[in-house]
Amino acid sequence: MSRRLTFAAVLVVIAFAAAQLIRPSRANPPTDPARTIRAHMGTASGLVPILDRSCNECHSNATEWPWYAQIAPVSWVLARGIAEGRNIVNFSEWGGYSVDQQRDLLAASCESARAGRMPGIYTWVRSDARLSAEDIETICAAARELDAKQ
Repeated sequence: MSRRLTFAAVLVVIAFAAAQLIRPSRANPPTDPARTIRAHMGTASGLVPILDRSCNECHSNATEWPWYAQIAPVSWVLARGIAEGRNIVNFSEWGGYSVDQQRDLLAASCESARAGRMPGIYTWVRSDARLSAEDIETICAAARELDAKQ
């Protein structure tokens, strides 16, 4: 039995080492400051600082990749999650969305925050990303304000 356990342990170590050779891209696309939500919404509502703190790691081109983003399989999970997050809404590309899309995306952000889906499990590693009730209300108020402008 000891031989089997040793063999299994060696296989796990080899598989883990081999997995390190599969490296997902961690490149951040360039950002045009004129297209960001900061440029379009301003900072008066307090929305932008909340997005910077709690949303930008996955929903912008300004991801700060943590050290553990270099270790497979965590690197794969993070890269996929960030790609999906940017695909859903990218606050660095806000100016590229139509006014209707902006309204819908901000309303969906409000709904996701209220339901506790966002920022989700990300808060396990970044507790400062947690949204307070006041933060959620600020997001929802910005969504209502954008809706009222149209």
